[in-house]
Amino acid sequence: MKKILLAINILFSVVLFAQQQTQQNSTQTLNRPKLVVGIVVDQMKMEYLYRFADDFTENGFKRLLNNGFTFHNMHYNYMPTYTAPGHASVYTGTTPASHGIVGNEWFHRTLGKDVYCTDDASVQTIGNGTEKEGQMSPKNLQATTITDELRLATNFKGKVIGISIKDRGAILPAGHFANFAFWYSKTGSFISSTFYGKELPSWVTTFNNEKNYERYINQGWGLLKPKEVYNESLPDDNPYEGKMYKKAAFFPYNMKEMMDANDAGVLRTSPYGNNLLADFAVRAIDNEGLGADNITDFLTVSFSSTDYVGHTFGPRSIELQDTYLRLDQTIGSFLQYLDVKVGKGNYLVFLTADHAGAENVNHLKDNKYEVENISEKNLEMAMAEFSKTYFGDDLLLNYSNYNVFFDKEKIKAKGLELVRVKQAFKEFLMSQKHVRRVYTEEEILSPSANDYYLNFMFKGYDPNQNGDLIILDKPGYIEYIGTGTSHGTPYSYDTHVPCIFFGWDIKKGESHEKKEITQIAPTLAQKLKITFPNATEAKVMTEIFNK
Repeated sequence: MKKILLAINILFSVVLFAQQQTQQNSTQTLNRPKLVVGIVVDQMKMEYLYRFADDFTENGFKRLLNNGFTFHNMHYNYMPTYTAPGHASVYTGTTPASHGIVGNEWFHRTLGKDVYCTDDASVQTIGNGTEKEGQMSPKNLQATTITDELRLATNFKGKVIGISIKDRGAILPAGHFANFAFWYSKTGSFISSTFYGKELPSWVTTFNNEKNYERYINQGWGLLKPKEVYNESLPDDNPYEGKMYKKAAFFPYNMKEMMDANDAGVLRTSPYGNNLLADFAVRAIDNEGLGADNITDFLTVSFSSTDYVGHTFGPRSIELQDTYLRLDQTIGSFLQYLDVKVGKGNYLVFLTADHAGAENVNHLKDNKYEVENISEKNLEMAMAEFSKTYFGDDLLLNYSNYNVFFDKEKIKAKGLELVRVKQAFKEFLMSQKHVRRVYTEEEILSPSANDYYLNFMFKGYDPNQNGDLIILDKPGYIEYIGTGTSHGTPYSYDTHVPCIFFGWDIKKGESHEKKEITQIAPTLAQKLKITFPNATEAKVMTEIFNK
């Protein structure tokens, strides 16, 4: 009898211990959200949330603003402010000097050739895309991402999937250990590379076979609301707008005609690229079971059409405003979907941008601000002519992304000192009307606390990849064509972006204290209680931690 009672007690103890362990493990797992959704809106200025506020719905941007925690004064802290470095910096919590993505494409000093941020000739396209479109991977990214650290923290059980219209917008946020990254092909399909697997998941093939892009292209692009609603923008067909695929720069746009003359890539330069991506995001969550259990998953979503529209039409165009009014509805519908699919309070969303964008230079000039757009090609030719006159030969190897590279073999062969060449070019460039400063490699690598913008250069500079000199233009000037807009500088019009946290364990609030984009990833790491990305300075935004 005693043996039986002892056995029962032992069995009871084992069962109780197992229940306690299960409860403890469940509690630990539930201390994270079921799903994290990182939203990056390409080329989004914080100001758009203010300027277009009266025309937004209650379910999209306003829901995030009214119920989440908003950092109104979020900035990029390096130059160049481009798409690839932006996405990499958001997710690694560090800058190009550490993560190595120093541009979208750049001349690589050590390799002596042009490099694209996600190029990888060792992989192949999977899906219905061209050969080159899919030869992509995160191999050029030199730091871990918050998504990488989540994969490690969950022993690779938590899924990570990256999606975007742009390859770089999908690949870099998803990191090195992602289950998959998908991006849009000019064929109208979402594709990937063999870095992630041998073939597309069946649900992606099904989505592609449905040719969902045709549904959007065939309906054309007309205004979402009556024209008088767009009084925050300049008139339609103004002189500061570019043309969409060489067609007219005013509504409505016959996108079917454009596609027939080009390819399905025309979807990118319309709000419908965002719609298609949101459709694809829903399909990914449904079929991959994201947020379906208590092991945290991560979906990175980069809305790229805003950037294409901004570049083409500019920040004061009706086209851009219409794109944001439609994106507002798209985000609203997506949040409502997450409420039902994952459950309110079970998912965490953050929304930011990879950079902002400048005002159109000619618009500023016509309103009596003496600035102008600069031709990169003309500046390169001027440097070459200066070199021939001063040194008897063209010593310029490459000029791109504000970087000046010298032909060191030629300099050595002519018996010249590199220091002297740098100084001569620096003096020449400083004589140009649009140039504010020129920094040498030596100055960049020994930054002064007294030079605010030199620190931007230092954080964006990799001595193995970048140039011998970097040019800083004066505020308002832009190396771009006369219509639309671009970005890339360390000025506030390129650095000031939104940052909103919403959902799981986020209290309502706002902050106007200046923050840096590299604080997002370490803040997420602290919220999720996982390891920091390996190259971050680990500065967190304490405001969103419940006290």
